[in-house]
Amino acid sequence: MEKRLYRLAVLLLTLVMLGSGGYILWKNLDYQKGARHYEAAARTAGLPRLIKPPKEALGASWEGGDPYISALAEVDLDALQAVNGDVVGWIMIPDTELSYPVLHGRDNSYYLNHTWMRERNAVGAIFMEHKCAPDFSDFNTILYGHRMNNESMFGILHGYQREDFWREHPAVYVVTDSAIQVYDVYAACEVGVEEIVYRQDIRETGREQAFLDFSLERSVIETGVVPTPEDQVLVLSTCTGRGHATRWVVQAVLREACAR
Repeated sequence: MEKRLYRLAVLLLTLVMLGSGGYILWKNLDYQKGARHYEAAARTAGLPRLIKPPKEALGASWEGGDPYISALAEVDLDALQAVNGDVVGWIMIPDTELSYPVLHGRDNSYYLNHTWMRERNAVGAIFMEHKCAPDFSDFNTILYGHRMNNESMFGILHGYQREDFWREHPAVYVVTDSAIQVYDVYAACEVGVEEIVYRQDIRETGREQAFLDFSLERSVIETGVVPTPEDQVLVLSTCTGRGHATRWVVQAVLREACAR
């Protein structure tokens, strides 16, 4: 009897190990396929190889002009939109893994598990809150992305828990149909999913200052960047890895928009 139980236990353990191994293998293959989709996006957009400028030039004017603005002016959004009409832009944080097309779907669910090529995949896409204006013209434009362990998608955003990371990566670049927009990071914090950060009626209700104060007071980094109610804000939102009640957000304020 004991021998039969022992054999049964061994069999069950073997099945569990095989199942776990198969799941891990499937996940890895899924992630690799997703990565290939975004490599294809970069090729389709004609994204140039970006040479890192001097540290003091990041997010600032310097002799010869901002090299990222010059390089991103060549991004071919039309070519991306020919593949998927939901593409509304390209987002990049220099010298990080974050460089992807931005999607604007009919809801906030589809691109959680579909890539920019509309294929089902766990890596999903970087996508805009569906209630936001697709031209990034709202007071607060919200973008969502998964927190990947390999720092792809929005995985690098947790780096903004440290001020040294912010100093190395102070600016977010967004390419739209009409401009290259440069945003300066001003806050990073963990927030509840029902907090003011996610409200879409800020301008209509005159709560711009309350919106800004909320994140500035909770930010874990001190940037010295202080937006005003007349500015436009970009909210980058990802999960915390500690459940669904809160999210990690990095917020940046529009500094300049250079026409394409």
